[in-house]
Amino acid sequence: MRFFLLALLLALVPGGAARAQDSALQPLLNGIDARGWEAVGRIDMADGGFCTGTLIAPELVLTAAHCLFNRRTGQAQALDRLEFRAGLREGRAEANRSIRRAVIHPAYVFSQSPDSTRVSNDLALLELDRPIRTTRVQPFEISRRVGRGTEVGIVSYAKDRAEHPSLQQVCNVLGTAETALVMDCDIDFGASGAPIFRDEAGVMRLVSVVSSMAELNGERVALGMDLARPLAELRQELATDTEVFDTIPGQARVLRPGERSDTGALFVRP
Repeated sequence: MRFFLLALLLALVPGGAARAQDSALQPLLNGIDARGWEAVGRIDMADGGFCTGTLIAPELVLTAAHCLFNRRTGQAQALDRLEFRAGLREGRAEANRSIRRAVIHPAYVFSQSPDSTRVSNDLALLELDRPIRTTRVQPFEISRRVGRGTEVGIVSYAKDRAEHPSLQQVCNVLGTAETALVMDCDIDFGASGAPIFRDEAGVMRLVSVVSSMAELNGERVALGMDLARPLAELRQELATDTEVFDTIPGQARVLRPGERSDTGALFVRP
């Protein structure tokens, strides 16, 4: 447990206890179960790891910025060795695409230990080498309504369920840790970048992306961000083409456990 984050989490829930998760994970094993979720896919890394990503435009995938770094070494992933596999189930995808460009939020600093500022800016946009244009894969829109008590759902790939996505239909926004959202969604390694949805009159819209996981009173919680501001900034970077990375900067600043960020927050070992 990361103690800096734990102190923030304990302030969220009366008595320091997380609310029980309201629904179990549902494996999306066939086309009927997975219908409507085909725009969620697995991002495969050259080092053998993976994250979850979501199509938000025919050529744009939203994921967590830290997915573009090797979590052990802090080295940037090679973009030409990443692949987005939309709707992947048991080895078959609705579409496979390589990555042409990536934009990491300009305020993001890679760290092996998260804090609320890092979580809030832990976003990246991946531009695909070719758009995905098929009626079976429909990009998701973004919601601008999220707050404590909001019921959300999550679709993710993760450890021990890497070959198909799983849906947790109902979990809850417990509150905020400074600018980070804390949710009682069930996540595991590989779920980084997974989309968190809100049902708005029968339409599923994104409200957040999984940045990190933590533990509170023995219950796993997911940490994400309010998408509106950081995503708007990423779109602007991509549109102006001034800070778009054809390759992720090799000299990207990496904070390691025990170092301090510019805000004075202490990164400590788990």
